[in-house]
Amino acid sequence: MDSARAVALSGLSVLVVEDEVLLRRRLTAHLETLGADVTGAETLDAARRLLSELDFDFALLDINLPDGSGMDLLRQGAFAPSTSVVVMTAHGNVAGAVEAMRLGAADYLVKPFEPEELPLVLSRARRGRQVARAQAHRHSDVARDGFFFGTALAPLKAQLDKILAADRRLTGTPPPVLIQGETGTGKTAIARWLHQQGPRAERELVEVNCATLPETLAESELFGHERGAFTDARAARMGLFEAAHGGTLFLDELPTLSPALQAKVLTAIEDGCIRRVGSNKSIPVDVRIVAATQHDLKTLVATGQMREDLYHRLDLYRVVIPPLRERGQDIVALAAHFLRQLSRKYRLPLKKISEAGRQRLLTYAWPGNVRELAHELERAVVFEDADEYQFAHLPGCLEVTGSGTETGEQPDWLVRDFRFPEHGFSLEEAINRFVRLALKQTDGNVSAAARLLGMPRDFVRYRLGQKGRRPNGP
Repeated sequence: MDSARAVALSGLSVLVVEDEVLLRRRLTAHLETLGADVTGAETLDAARRLLSELDFDFALLDINLPDGSGMDLLRQGAFAPSTSVVVMTAHGNVAGAVEAMRLGAADYLVKPFEPEELPLVLSRARRGRQVARAQAHRHSDVARDGFFFGTALAPLKAQLDKILAADRRLTGTPPPVLIQGETGTGKTAIARWLHQQGPRAERELVEVNCATLPETLAESELFGHERGAFTDARAARMGLFEAAHGGTLFLDELPTLSPALQAKVLTAIEDGCIRRVGSNKSIPVDVRIVAATQHDLKTLVATGQMREDLYHRLDLYRVVIPPLRERGQDIVALAAHFLRQLSRKYRLPLKKISEAGRQRLLTYAWPGNVRELAHELERAVVFEDADEYQFAHLPGCLEVTGSGTETGEQPDWLVRDFRFPEHGFSLEEAINRFVRLALKQTDGNVSAAARLLGMPRDFVRYRLGQKGRRPNGP
């Protein structure tokens, strides 16, 4: 095989789903000689497990498998949008291959075939994928791995699914969505997820960070302008509302816009039309608004920074993302998810998280939330040489031994360098959190939790009754 073809697959990942052992080994060996990173699976179940954890550039998919049809993976949407699927089918079953392509497969191969045919087929599939991705990202950069919900965000996922179900029932422009959460919790990722999973996924997603728009140019950026509307307006320009027509407009930190501009946004939402700066002509726009903020909007309304009428218009679908420090054991699961991606990115062996590393992940406060977690994990992948991840570099964490205590000292529940927040501290919430932690550690045993807390059993029961339900996490 010539070097040009070999280089074409260098660094790319391929999943081979084939139950015939000899053929799977032949295909794997040949693809590896071309530089591909190959993973094999012999059943649908094994393929599903791999696809739930990893993304692949290509998949070679046999239609007839011991536990079902490979077509089921296509029907179920098991493959990531970035995966080019090539089905393998026996001679005489070409109709099945055509059906697979209708379901999203990029190409097919008729058995028996020579492994030498693979580079041409995969290169063709790759070109098609590149064209599709270029078209999808022409107006916005929405390429992201699937959002990790985990157990702690299961209620959030259920709420988002209800929004998507409502979107599919409704005709016309769907109502706005308001996303609230601290910096770094994943507001932008949720907005992208909603768009990509919804009925407007094939149309544009236009993202705007309103906090970065200069006040003098914000109106022109959002609504466009006509030639001569102001000194530098040498030509008419389309605004971002128009650019998002038929799709989704994500307005991050919307409250940073001036009250006057907030009023224009409200008019655009309610009337379904906009006016460019310097024009008296209304332009119809069909735009799904997703707004996001890290602030308490009721407080901003009270201080005059947010228009009350716009707040109520946005508050139909409200999504609140909890901070990372409130997601309990999901922090470790999310870290493992990121580590798999980073290991693939840097082509390094996937290592486990040590017990000390788990404790550090769980005790650190994560003021930067998911964004900070991703940064610290990448630092660990790049710089840690140990067989397991320790995360000793985390700021403010105790230097822990395998037992989770600071060397030579008694265990300390307070993170080193802790500072009270400027807006104050809720002692009641802190007590309730201690109760939840103790109950979690004792699997809900009230007596055992009371012993850990050094409190009477009735105190724990009182706290449970005060919450109105049994706490289920920190």
